[in-house]
Amino acid sequence: MHRNKLGVFVPYRTENDVLGKVKIESTAYYGSETQRASENFRISGIRIQSTFIKKYLVLKRSAALANLQCGNLDKKRANAIAMSCDLILSGRLMEQFVVDVFQAGAGTSVNMNVNEVIANCAIEMLGGRKGNYGIIHPNDHVNMSQSTNDTFHTVTRMSANNEVKKSLIPSLQKLSSLLGKKSKELVDTVKIGRTHLQDAVPMTFGQEFSGYAESVNYCIKELASARKALMEVPLGGTAIGTGINSSKCYASSAIKEINRFEHERYKAAKNRFAAMQNEYAELICSNALKDTAITLNKIANDFRLLASGPSAGLAELSLPAVQPGSSIMPGKINPSMAEMLNMVCFQVLGNSTVVDRAADSGQLELNVFMPVIAFNLLFSIEILSNAVSVFADKCVKGIKIDRERARYFAETSAELATALSPYIGYAKAADIVREAAAKKRSIIDVCLKRKIMDEKELKRILDPKKLAKGV
Repeated sequence: MHRNKLGVFVPYRTENDVLGKVKIESTAYYGSETQRASENFRISGIRIQSTFIKKYLVLKRSAALANLQCGNLDKKRANAIAMSCDLILSGRLMEQFVVDVFQAGAGTSVNMNVNEVIANCAIEMLGGRKGNYGIIHPNDHVNMSQSTNDTFHTVTRMSANNEVKKSLIPSLQKLSSLLGKKSKELVDTVKIGRTHLQDAVPMTFGQEFSGYAESVNYCIKELASARKALMEVPLGGTAIGTGINSSKCYASSAIKEINRFEHERYKAAKNRFAAMQNEYAELICSNALKDTAITLNKIANDFRLLASGPSAGLAELSLPAVQPGSSIMPGKINPSMAEMLNMVCFQVLGNSTVVDRAADSGQLELNVFMPVIAFNLLFSIEILSNAVSVFADKCVKGIKIDRERARYFAETSAELATALSPYIGYAKAADIVREAAAKKRSIIDVCLKRKIMDEKELKRILDPKKLAKGV
């Protein structure tokens, strides 16, 4: 018996490793290396994402079958390993993956946590007891033909690719679709455009929203391009890229098994040394996430500004009320969903900085900071996916336009005089704007007073709807 983290005495088993004996709770499926890591790295209480663990299980399953095909592993052990992976992928034993994100470099502790849980599960399937590694060994059998160094890189790319494909891109597509729909609904709704936070020339809400929609589409394209980079994996490189301790047929067989299971098209990295020395694919993905966050942050800021007020701001549009906005001011409603998106974008930018610093701190044949690279990539993808989906449903879908207020701003802006420049010249038009602003009169009134041209012609030239079309 020994005392667990809660101070309760529980049965334990003893395992031996290179450093000596280790006590492990008898119910635990992990082994000595995981136990040491859980004791050494009590840092944050944050574990690497379950999607990452699941992709590691896919890799281990595929590796076992590849080793069977290459004659490296016997059928009994290979099938037991594959069946154990299937069992865990079905949702069993996920609580056994206990290593903190902030751990020893390279991710060895995570890899061994996976190896040990699979091994002990497989041992039980073959009638043995946990820890009887003569039946199936975490290193010799589950980790056969592998190293943390090639598998962790591969799993990082697999999990990031999967989450971008299944979560983030669909969320962005939904947002783009809703913005595009708003653009079509508001195609003839005139407003004043603004540059430098000052009046510019007339445009339509349809044009403004089309810009938002296309900006999101650019993000989708960039993420799709990042997925192509993530499809190159260094599996089979083992320790430093040379492929030591793996057979010639292993890498291609393992990748083929992964593709069959995942319905994907992963391929061997053109240069495994490059893929393990430098995180080029991870950086491409991180940069795409950063660009997406910057774009979304701009859209959220615009919505907050356009909805500012309602009495002392622009108030050209209103955002759906989702909750009371103040604990002291009755009836106050805030742009809550836009603010939420802002904060998510800030976090993604911070995560990107972590990835950048971790990537440029690699040395020689291996970047050892893969755990925080993987965690931050997946964290950014997760929170962006969720935030974008909620923002689309609870904000964009319910936006309402104050057409009268927007039209008033468009019709009374002094910058309508821009359309007069081709007729009377820039300097004279600027002088008219100055007088209109100083005397708080409309452009048409000042022009009529100066007898620039007749009223009918002025209204034709200064029609905001025509100006919004560039006429």
